[in-house]
Amino acid sequence: MTVIDIHPHIISDDAERYPPAPLFGKRSDWSQERPCTVASLITAMDEAGVAKAAVVHSSTTYGFDNSYVVEGCNQFPGRLIAVGSVDVAALDAVSVIRDWVDRGLNGLRIFTGGSTKDFDPSELENPAAYPAWEMLGDLGVPMCIQTGPVGLPQVTDLAKRFPRVNIILDHLGRPDVLDGPPYADADSLFALADLPNIYLKLTPRIMGDVTKGEASAETFFPKVASVFGADRMAWGSNYPTSPGTLAEILATARARLACLSDEDQSWIFAKTAQTLYPALAD
Repeated sequence: MTVIDIHPHIISDDAERYPPAPLFGKRSDWSQERPCTVASLITAMDEAGVAKAAVVHSSTTYGFDNSYVVEGCNQFPGRLIAVGSVDVAALDAVSVIRDWVDRGLNGLRIFTGGSTKDFDPSELENPAAYPAWEMLGDLGVPMCIQTGPVGLPQVTDLAKRFPRVNIILDHLGRPDVLDGPPYADADSLFALADLPNIYLKLTPRIMGDVTKGEASAETFFPKVASVFGADRMAWGSNYPTSPGTLAEILATARARLACLSDEDQSWIFAKTAQTLYPALAD
């Protein structure tokens, strides 16, 4: 089975050429403790059997400067593509997006919080960003959103307001699944299923959460697949942010998702990624 990863990160080992300037002013611990250059990522992919990847820019290292993720991925055309970050509410956001796309960017991401800051969904409801979202629809560029349940009302509004933009929820939107089936505490996630431009990114966070409390992989993932469809689910390693080698992270994901059909797994591990990012198609 072909495997495509839509959420690894890369960090340059040349701080003079690519100086850190983290979003919110605080650099993430992982980017300093477990750095991974683009060459290191390719080695890890080869060892794990990952064919291609959509590499996600580290906002908590480089802010809105996508230089390393774009230039790094451009070294491996046909195998890596870049997903970057832009201040979508800035006055020049439209021209900045177009410039980065011209330089090789294939996707964008909004980081509303996470490892260095509590979630603040206000960025997702700023009308100043609407021209940028229109541009994404024109260009066919998907948007990843890093938020928790607190931001899902804003995600819902954006999905309805910009139906031409595919929205990918990082880490599945961080649902609370510890109550177990029927997973009532995750109702805000399942309520998004009626919006066809909402996609789900399955990362180590959810792979770990389904082993806690009353949750289980065998009850949670089949429900997600039945509600959203596997063609709207895609795997992302979050490597090297999440502990372990890329091969170990992939092995865990395979084990957790073994309860799904081979066809569903083929979508999650490759075909959905190729739908979202046609540059990753064979």
